[in-house]
Amino acid sequence: MKSPRSMPLSTPLALPNGAVVPNRVAKAAMEENMADAGQLPGAALRALYAAWARGGAGLIITGNVMIDGRAMTGPGGVVLERDTPREPFAAWARDARAGGAQVWMQINHPGRQVLAAMKGEAWAPSAVALDIGKHSTLFARPRAMTEADIAEVVTRFADTARAAEESGFSVVQIHAAHGYLLSQFLSPLVNRRTDAWGGSLANRARLLLDVVKAVRAQVSPGFCVAIKLNSADFQRGGFSEDDARQVLLWLNELPVDLVELSGGSYEAPAMQGRSADGRTLAREAYFLEFAKELAAVASMPVMTTGGIRRRAVAEQVLASGVAMVGVATALAQRPDLPAIWFAGGELEVPQQVVAWKDKGLVALASMALVKRRLRALAAGRGAPRSYSPLFTLVADQLRTKKLVMRYRQWAGR
Repeated sequence: MKSPRSMPLSTPLALPNGAVVPNRVAKAAMEENMADAGQLPGAALRALYAAWARGGAGLIITGNVMIDGRAMTGPGGVVLERDTPREPFAAWARDARAGGAQVWMQINHPGRQVLAAMKGEAWAPSAVALDIGKHSTLFARPRAMTEADIAEVVTRFADTARAAEESGFSVVQIHAAHGYLLSQFLSPLVNRRTDAWGGSLANRARLLLDVVKAVRAQVSPGFCVAIKLNSADFQRGGFSEDDARQVLLWLNELPVDLVELSGGSYEAPAMQGRSADGRTLAREAYFLEFAKELAAVASMPVMTTGGIRRRAVAEQVLASGVAMVGVATALAQRPDLPAIWFAGGELEVPQQVVAWKDKGLVALASMALVKRRLRALAAGRGAPRSYSPLFTLVADQLRTKKLVMRYRQWAGR
């Protein structure tokens, strides 16, 4: 039953800088790995985002766009640097906003979460490698960043934000969650520095806050700046919900227009519904309890993402005081789900669960299933269906090998 305090999902949301999101449902970021040659958005990505544009979401957030072509989350990722051609991005933005949604570009640096086969730059606050058991060797061994590296990262985030605005995007969302570089600096498990960038939470948060300031200085006043932040890392001794609360209080002092709360990393994929510290996550809206508490102290709107598939759960999110509902994998199955909800439909999108013992393979297969579905949407095969996890994982690994070869040729590696 709908809470009497909830508002319709179709209610517009005014952001602090005056921009208005047409409704409260967002297509949250998913990593597509569908870039064309040159690591640019092409016809496949434009077709995928056109499908979401027709689906009714008021906000469409891209999969992560990399600020440095030497450091990629995957070989089919999109790169936007200072000198990257703008027109492919402008075409992408036009197709994505054709239905009236705001279109936000998520910008990111992977830090140490770089595939070893790509021969890329694996930077981290400290030389602490990923620990995902026997699958750890899939990822490069990182090196600790110098002061010059840190300054370069700040500049690259700002340059990419400016390029995103010039290409017609409404907002950049700075990715500081899921174990990527900014999240690594926040984590005491990965950040073991003893200088001004490590130790206390204030020092560990310094890079994120400096990036926000640099981005804001490079874009126009009417352009929005958002953050994606972990509500917790869900690892013992990692970035905690108390840490997240304090970082949010610091962000309150900056011109930030929205904070999306998620959780986890490659080592503890809470964003797939699994923690590594023994805590049980909700079946849907994994991070709602955390988001509800943080929204109470945030001066900007808060959004939460994580496993939301039903209208009743989306309405529960709004009723809790969280301003925006982020939906990801359900919109891979049904890109028109927001329109169905706005019309009063109760369609529940089933979740395909991989029930294997090897947690590393479960994470890889789960991501492969989503990416396969995204490619099907881009090709016009809109009817939802289930796939064989084993076949999909094997096919994804073969596809990734081909993309790695293309990337290394592009990067001169």
